[in-house]
Amino acid sequence: MRRSTRKGYIQVKGGKVWYSISGRNKSLPPIIVLHGGPGASHYYMKPLRGLASERPVILYDQLGCGKSDKLKDKSLWTIEHYTEELDDIRNALGLERLHILGQSWGAMVAVEYMLTRAPKGVISLVLSAPSLSAPRWHEDCRSLILEMSEKDCRIIMDSEASGNFNSSAYRRATFAFYRKHLCRLKPWPVCVMRTLMSLRKDIYNYMWGPSEFTITGTLKDYDRSDELENIDKPVLFTCGRYDDATPESTEYFHMMTPRSEFVVFEDASHMHHVEKTRLYLNTVRSFLARAEEFEVVS
Repeated sequence: MRRSTRKGYIQVKGGKVWYSISGRNKSLPPIIVLHGGPGASHYYMKPLRGLASERPVILYDQLGCGKSDKLKDKSLWTIEHYTEELDDIRNALGLERLHILGQSWGAMVAVEYMLTRAPKGVISLVLSAPSLSAPRWHEDCRSLILEMSEKDCRIIMDSEASGNFNSSAYRRATFAFYRKHLCRLKPWPVCVMRTLMSLRKDIYNYMWGPSEFTITGTLKDYDRSDELENIDKPVLFTCGRYDDATPESTEYFHMMTPRSEFVVFEDASHMHHVEKTRLYLNTVRSFLARAEEFEVVS
């Protein structure tokens, strides 16, 4: 019997990228999954393999992350590199028609890919907990920090003012924020813990900053929200009710994108695909089917 999962490496600029394909013997168009970060890995995106009962699901670790080669060349720590990497993976795997799912920073890569490379064969996008405007993210997180305890709020503000992010107090306050806005499950699942423990902090700090809510890296001015009107494919935006990719901002992105839908997952946060896996998969599954039906009709 033919095995339904395949794993391997693909040569891209700067090294080799690890990938896996689940459900590769299924007939529906594949979906490729772009993990968050920058500097995270595929581990916490494993629940997406639940879609492999009807279509191939491709997970991969961006160069420098997870099981891929440990990229140390900072000149490649750019969104331009990671969009080119996506093209290289598509070409190597022969993915002529596909759906793209990006989570958090992965949504940023997906949007950048669509806007700058005008790729053919993309049927739809799923943008979960999307980070598409760093300035807007910063402002949203200011509001969320003010909802924390007075002590944690003061610790975060003082750390940002001094530039000292190495104290145990800052780490505790960060963890309190993450418990509410990153993943609300107790305890955190193995896939989440493995992702956080394998995070390439050098890449994350360089491109984003010391935490989800403190943006000091090269992406601090990134904003594509005004260009979303140029995406002419069906798009599904999702977020959690307590997401740091807030419902208000995610809905704003939805309103800026012509052929888009918007879903909020209650009692969930940034990793709502982990917190509400069955509902999330059913939501995505239904959206993909509609996008494929529209493609056939049009």
